[in-house]
Amino acid sequence: MPIAQSLDGRLAILTSGGDSPGMNPALRSVVRSALDQGIDVVAVTEGFRGLVVGGEHFRTMDWDSVGGILHLGGTTIGSARSPEFRKREGRRSAVRNLIEHDIARLIVIGGDGSLTAADLLHREWSEHVDDLIGAGDLPPETAEKRSGIVLAGLAGSIDNDFHGTDMTIGADTALHRITQAIDALTSTAASHQRTFVVEVMGRNCGYLALMSALATGADAVFIPEKPPEDDDWARRLCDRLRAGRTAGRRDSIVVVAEGAHDRHGREISSSDVREVLERGMAEEVRLTILGHVQRGGAPSAFDRTMSTLLGHAAVEFVLTEDAGAEPQLIGVRNNRIQHQPLATCVRQTAAAAEAIADGRHEEALRIRGGSFSDNIDSLDTLLRSLPRPPRPDQRRLKIAVVHSGAPSPGMNTAVRAAVRLGLDAGHIMLGVRNGFAGFIEGRIDELGWMSVRGWSSTGGCELGINRRVPSGHDYYTIARTIEDRGIDAILIIGGWSAYRTAYRFLSKREAFPAFDIPVICLPATISNNLPGSELSIGADTALNSIVEAVDKIKQSAVAANRCFVVEVMGRYCGYLALLGGLSTGAERVYLNEEGVTLADLKDDLDHLVQGFRRGKRLGLIIRNEMANATYTTPFMAALFEEEGGDLFEVRQAILGHLQQGGNPTPFDRILATRLAKRCINHLVDEVENGRSSVTAIGLQGGTIQNLDLRDLPRIVDSEHQRPTDQWWLNLRPIARILAQSGPKPTMRSEM
Repeated sequence: MPIAQSLDGRLAILTSGGDSPGMNPALRSVVRSALDQGIDVVAVTEGFRGLVVGGEHFRTMDWDSVGGILHLGGTTIGSARSPEFRKREGRRSAVRNLIEHDIARLIVIGGDGSLTAADLLHREWSEHVDDLIGAGDLPPETAEKRSGIVLAGLAGSIDNDFHGTDMTIGADTALHRITQAIDALTSTAASHQRTFVVEVMGRNCGYLALMSALATGADAVFIPEKPPEDDDWARRLCDRLRAGRTAGRRDSIVVVAEGAHDRHGREISSSDVREVLERGMAEEVRLTILGHVQRGGAPSAFDRTMSTLLGHAAVEFVLTEDAGAEPQLIGVRNNRIQHQPLATCVRQTAAAAEAIADGRHEEALRIRGGSFSDNIDSLDTLLRSLPRPPRPDQRRLKIAVVHSGAPSPGMNTAVRAAVRLGLDAGHIMLGVRNGFAGFIEGRIDELGWMSVRGWSSTGGCELGINRRVPSGHDYYTIARTIEDRGIDAILIIGGWSAYRTAYRFLSKREAFPAFDIPVICLPATISNNLPGSELSIGADTALNSIVEAVDKIKQSAVAANRCFVVEVMGRYCGYLALLGGLSTGAERVYLNEEGVTLADLKDDLDHLVQGFRRGKRLGLIIRNEMANATYTTPFMAALFEEEGGDLFEVRQAILGHLQQGGNPTPFDRILATRLAKRCINHLVDEVENGRSSVTAIGLQGGTIQNLDLRDLPRIVDSEHQRPTDQWWLNLRPIARILAQSGPKPTMRSEM
């Protein structure tokens, strides 16, 4: 990576504003990525206050300064509000301190207020330098050397309200906390036939409220971007909840964003909602204000990975630009790291808040983005107590839903969304029990609105599943079943066997005309090894299960000078292994895609021995289950144990099927809902327009697209059951840099 020759100073990083889970992984990534390039790093403690005060708040960092912080919530370098920085004199002091500490590059992690302040500091920089020279506080030659600063911002906020990035650091973790809380409240609410009102954070942004309602199957939600359409919202809310009771629902959950209001701008507080429901429902209503529990705790796997990648990208930016470069926000757009001018992002963020305050809600939704509005539309349907009746002249399609492959968290969520969205559109939804074995046996039931109640949050696979791929006489039986039941389209939710079966339906059409109907596959497998989609349903849940397990393993290991060899699933796809290693700080990850040699094992063993001799207390190696047929997990553990001698013990941990279990994460629930909606819309459109494509839906570059399965042989490695192009393999160099025991030897004079 070329480094700007004109910038020979140090790099500083600070965290400011409200803390958010993921700040520490970002800090770790920035420090180690910069040190790896031979650049000295300074952490400014206590945010902008430390920048103004200077002195001991400027702390020089080394490789070990950020060791063991990946799993920690909050920020280890502190954050604080700074009234002094809001004044011009305070910002001038900050400039002086940065110049005196030889800072040429600055990375700021914070919310809209912090990044607005950072942008202001950059714009005023030359003015402050002139003032400092004029006052005699700065020698002219020093000022000339530091005539500008290269600045990058990372959006750290649980609110997910900053323009220029699809996700802010901490938002995914906050959504985990909210979802877990609502899941727990749902069980107690159902036990007593009770209503709960849950208030969540978010200020002017309804992201957390909207997504948690979508993920948990809540009955109603109030968000700033879309207030109730009329003034009679209280009566309508009570009517909706009473209708839910009549339909058989025992619990009611209403989610209220802290910034919710009516169409006139009047606040709708969680207390207001509780009072309305107590009067209108004539039953006990409980209020739960989640508060700062949403902000705390260990970051999710997504926040660890995203923050790590953002930190690395921020270092690359500030090291390759000169002092005249425009400050950039480093964010995630369409599942890729992107830069956008920080000033533009600051303005657009403020514009969304202003639009809401002025009652221009359509404009606010436009600024939030298309997926935000699309999720609102999906939720509006899923919130119904019962589906809308079909039109008298409507052709009611029969759409079959079937699983294929292995269980994956989020499958039930996808079925619930598909069934309810299909029913609300006036169609008949059929559930196939036990995969294609059940299809062959004719185990097909009509699914109603309430038959999928509670499925949004449950793991497993309520319809049943197996890996059977039809063959021989099976095709005749399935074709007869399609004809006898009048099935118009098929939605297959599953993994590799689902795609193989759909592809075989294409080749059997000439012999069996019944297969000439639209078929679509929805990717659901923890291995994340399916073509046409960068992320499969269940992979995020599995990754979080790995992270939680390894966090506990690391606590055990560090207490007793141990090295752990952890085996994770994925078959021949190393996604879980690599992302698990990146999220947990593993020093080595073994993938089938790279292979394992005896030389690799010797190098890694030497690395471990040297580390423990220098005082290292923990070793962590993650191995994909199919990394190598000979060098198995027990073999590696035995080898390292034998050669480690008295320096360290070695233990193996084969995580097994715990990676397939558990309730799906919010990410998997939301993605499952989005994909299911598109699947139903696609199948209906195909039938109504006389088409019969066989496709797979997926998330590619942040957008949902369809893959024509006629191309399947061309884009997959059939022997290893994985796509020929796997985007996540590009993350390997970053993982290797951060996993080192120290920076590579680089002389500053060589730069």
